[in-house]
Amino acid sequence: MEPSTPARILVVAHRTAATAGLGDAVRRRASEGPARFTLLVPLTAHGLHRLMDPEDTDESEARAILDRALPLLSDAAGSAVDGLIGDPTPLTAIEDALNREHFDEIILSTLPAHISRWLRLDLPSKVGGFGIPVTVVTAVEEHAAVVG
Repeated sequence: MEPSTPARILVVAHRTAATAGLGDAVRRRASEGPARFTLLVPLTAHGLHRLMDPEDTDESEARAILDRALPLLSDAAGSAVDGLIGDPTPLTAIEDALNREHFDEIILSTLPAHISRWLRLDLPSKVGGFGIPVTVVTAVEEHAAVVG
């Protein structure tokens, strides 16, 4: 990659898409050199849809996440961040995005370890199997920052 060619960074998040930690990670990566960011939000199936037909999932929740997160991440990146909605299975959503276009790096944002389904599924190491550098950002719970 030429120095003038921006790196393509795939940012994968759901509930953590609009967190300060992810914004900081995007800001840090943007400060390292030219980069273009795309936020991928996998759909989330709820209730019986998780078992019966996770593909038949309403996109409204994912769209609301994009609407909330894209301005924050764009501010952190210093340029517009693109948004994608992906498959309900996070690994499939990432693979689909990688098949659609070239990405040089992935930033994977998860919930804290004790509640993260993505970490229980070992998503970071599975994503690492694509041969692209992966940075994992773990969100800090809001109440954990409050010291009484």
